[in-house]
Amino acid sequence: MTDVRPADAPAAGAAPPPRSVLVVVTRRIGDVLLATPLIRSLKLAWPRTEVDALVFRGTESVLAANPDLRRILTVPERPGRLWHLGFLLRIARRYEIALSLQTGDRPTLYAFIAGRRSIGLQIAAGKGGWKRLLLDRWVPFDNVNTHTVCMHLALADALGVPRCGDVVAAWSAEEEHQVDALLGPNGSRPIAVLHTFPKFRYKMWRPEAWLEIARWIAARGFRLALTGSGDADELAYVGDLARAMPEGAINAAGKLTLGASACLVSRARIFVGPDTAMTHVAAALGVPTAALYGPTNPVKWGPWPRGHPPGANPWRRCGSQQVRNVALVQGPGACVPCHLEGCERHPQSGADCLDQLPVEQVIAAIGRLLDVSRT
Repeated sequence: MTDVRPADAPAAGAAPPPRSVLVVVTRRIGDVLLATPLIRSLKLAWPRTEVDALVFRGTESVLAANPDLRRILTVPERPGRLWHLGFLLRIARRYEIALSLQTGDRPTLYAFIAGRRSIGLQIAAGKGGWKRLLLDRWVPFDNVNTHTVCMHLALADALGVPRCGDVVAAWSAEEEHQVDALLGPNGSRPIAVLHTFPKFRYKMWRPEAWLEIARWIAARGFRLALTGSGDADELAYVGDLARAMPEGAINAAGKLTLGASACLVSRARIFVGPDTAMTHVAAALGVPTAALYGPTNPVKWGPWPRGHPPGANPWRRCGSQQVRNVALVQGPGACVPCHLEGCERHPQSGADCLDQLPVEQVIAAIGRLLDVSRT
């Protein structure tokens, strides 16, 4: 007799899939993007389950067109007390399962309040035992030796859900039209996208190096496009670089949504950027990506290459390396990666390893990526 059960129907004696799941990922845009493999894993295993995400206000744009989500809830990083209390009452026991992807107080509390069953990542020892007690189940958190995608997918393991390693970057039809209008009718030249401005100074490469890279790429027939947000400092920095770049360079900073920027990147033959959300987007889309890394630990935060198996870290801690469509170019120094926020230990300090990263090393990585993409 033919089995006519729906794809997510339980086997005899098995628990039915949950009707609703909340994924709590209250951190930066890159963290939110790297939660999408877990979200995709849930939807593949439970197609009828309604999955929502709870994120900090200002980071939701990276999920706006995500096809696996029903709804995106946002909360300010510093909410007022009355607003916050009302928000907590609105989400109380609203979901069958709530998952916390961070070990902090607030995401753990959100999962505890929102889910009739709560599961989250937690540090296994030391302070914070009360957070472990709040959760129905917790998974030991590793902040050094496990990639963020793999760490998130450990929650799929806890639910008995097969892992899917797809980082999902999506955009709307309207955003695609924005990109068409920006590029215009001249579609014969291949596009190279440069993302030159990270949010924090310790992830930044020097401007003159970007100009050298731009000239090298343009000399090989590429049309340059620069991405960036509408932040005032970023607009000024990218604008100065764009004016000094080869003729025809497109300055898209502040002109596109995050989804439209992802669409633009999807059309590139090569992408070059530092440790930013847009570099993770390029890697996820399968675009040949040169990622410039300094203090950041690649094992934990390296861009996730498209098609990489979801059960293994893509990167070693030390040394420049290439995995699938991503070349990770690491700055020099015996201290690299230090896992710290710049040489002065704060986000707006410089990092010698990136300041001293040779242009020739980046050009060599780009050349290898382009050679592979032609084969």
